[in-house]
Amino acid sequence: MNTTSAVLTGTGLFKSYGMARALAGVDIDVTSDQSLAVMGPSGSGKSTLLHCLAGIERPDSGEVLLDGKRIDQLREPARSELRTAFGFVFQSGQLLPELPADENVALPLMLGGTPRRAAVEQARQWFEPLGLQGLEGRRPGQLSGGQAQRVAIARALAGRPKVIFADEPTGALDQATGMEVIRLLVEVSRGQGAALVVVTHDANVARWCDRTVEVRDGRLAGDQSAAQAGTDAKAGSRR
Repeated sequence: MNTTSAVLTGTGLFKSYGMARALAGVDIDVTSDQSLAVMGPSGSGKSTLLHCLAGIERPDSGEVLLDGKRIDQLREPARSELRTAFGFVFQSGQLLPELPADENVALPLMLGGTPRRAAVEQARQWFEPLGLQGLEGRRPGQLSGGQAQRVAIARALAGRPKVIFADEPTGALDQATGMEVIRLLVEVSRGQGAALVVVTHDANVARWCDRTVEVRDGRLAGDQSAAQAGTDAKAGSRR
């Protein structure tokens, strides 16, 4: 691992639920403006890995460091401060149905103490780059699946986080819409200098990322950059 330049590092991560071991000694890192896809079959531990890296769950042992500072042992309210360092995109978007799109995007800012008017103004700056102009006042029920997921991306980016976590962000979308969403997510995250960690079962989604790791039985079974994957694919086509 290249821990000297990593914005986020997990070392020796173990996590069990009862007798079931979800993580069995994972070492992983991600650098600023790098997109990392985490793949693996259902039950392999990939979502548990994301949750531990994001501070949603504590590993049973091991360490998680953000900019070299340990975060896995943080207590509330220190843990709540991670909201400003991390952004999240989930499969279903998890937008609040009673709020218009701009207030959904502004919500993390308001929770962080930004006054509502300033938070909404800042949130609206993301609508044009993500192709959402004119939809600021629409509620989630008035948006298509792709539009709602782009609102979720805007919400994740609004606080200009250091790391964005996306758990199956295209899982509820059709193929074409899903590819457009992951393209936007990767490109906008990179443009903001934010690291991106994407959990996915879809190899087409993973191909948009700079690097892919595979999790099997709670362990890393592979770690490949996009350049390596392209070289391997070309080599395979010549056989």
